[in-house]
Amino acid sequence: MGIEIRDPEGRGATLEVTPGPVEGPLQVGLLIGGPPAPTAWSCTPAAARELAAALVAAAGEAESARESEPVTVEARDLLRGDVRDGDRLMTVEAVRADGANVQVTWTSGAGRSWSQVYEADAAIRLRRRLRPGRRQADS
Repeated sequence: MGIEIRDPEGRGATLEVTPGPVEGPLQVGLLIGGPPAPTAWSCTPAAARELAAALVAAAGEAESARESEPVTVEARDLLRGDVRDGDRLMTVEAVRADGANVQVTWTSGAGRSWSQVYEADAAIRLRRRLRPGRRQADS
């Protein structure tokens, strides 16, 4: 099976996925053909299923991010994985209620974390909302 993929500069390559050899450890083969030279990788069937699930989830998120308009929620309703609307990427890592306040731990696109305290009913504008009923997997 050949799948066309592109790098950030727009250069194309073909990804081929094949079952591994009959003998030896169970493996799934991945061949990336393209400049400068083809590269071969392999992984366990379980890792291949994990990769497939991650690709399906990322595709869904990419499609829904394009379709959705920013939404405003109260601080008490933030969920892990929600992304704040603004010029810098800020993702909710954790939310903890503390009486009339909510402590939100944010993570930046650069990997820095910090916490802020909001009144529970404070309006927070989100670029992307984690759909209710879905939980972001723990890393």
